[in-house]
Amino acid sequence: MADMNFLTEARRVVLEEARALEVLADNLPACFSDAVEAIAKSEGRLVVSGIGKSGHIGRKISSTMASLGQKSFFLHPSEAQHGDLGMLDKHDILLLISYSGEAIELLPVIDFAKRFGNKIISISKSENSTLAKNSDIALILPNLGEAGSFGIAPTISSTSTLALGDALAMALLSYRGFTREQFKILHPGGALGRGLSLIFDIMHRKIPIVKVSDNMQNALIEMTKFGFGCVGVVNAKTELIGIITDGDLRRKMSTDILMKCVIDIMTANPISVSKNITASELLHTMEEKKITNIFVINEDKAPIGLVNIHDILTRKII
Repeated sequence: MADMNFLTEARRVVLEEARALEVLADNLPACFSDAVEAIAKSEGRLVVSGIGKSGHIGRKISSTMASLGQKSFFLHPSEAQHGDLGMLDKHDILLLISYSGEAIELLPVIDFAKRFGNKIISISKSENSTLAKNSDIALILPNLGEAGSFGIAPTISSTSTLALGDALAMALLSYRGFTREQFKILHPGGALGRGLSLIFDIMHRKIPIVKVSDNMQNALIEMTKFGFGCVGVVNAKTELIGIITDGDLRRKMSTDILMKCVIDIMTANPISVSKNITASELLHTMEEKKITNIFVINEDKAPIGLVNIHDILTRKII
């Protein structure tokens, strides 16, 4: 019975936060676009600051911004009062977070920004708060209280702030036309970086290829030499027109198979991919089509590489 009560409370909290996000989506601040443009056009960095739970959310927002190419760092407001204000440059733009808008720890940061002309974007729940009144762009969140039985712990407020920060980051990404390639450069490690690796970076360049006019004896020699369990078939223009796999051999095995022409055994029009797709995209294709080998072709449809599904799985791209 106690477990059921816990689950009931958990579902209630999750649903309350979900509904709050729907309200936020329907009531995004009118000045949201102004905030995106201000960050995009700033010549300096995006400096994010907040205390308590707002600070934790601020760190995440700053980290997300940095991962998308926006120079950003988190400034702890207490440390700012003891020398870290020196980290600020006159070109930096500030994103200050306080749900109440009355966090006294932010006052020295606000004063510093006013003195040196740094633009302030803020996130709070009230346009009448000290923080909002001292901001160039005040992003106001819906004041919906907090989730849970007591409604006192930062839940809806922190979730809404995080969502608004993510929305800023994604809008900024769209504004700047940020690409997968740029994201890969900033994420060389981890599953994200591995998944965004281009096939060109991991494909085998020495590959088994035979001509459409060859016989199966040559095809089997080529398959055995490379050990991929397949061989590509090209026409006179070196375009990939077919593939012969171990499965094709089993299905069409006969006593005279070595004397047959590869065109009699091959699977025509095999699935192939461009060198510019990512490893994660290729893995999805291979799993969907239930294939273990796939040829990489260039603009002239000539095979330039081969990828085996194990090449992807061993890199832990999941």
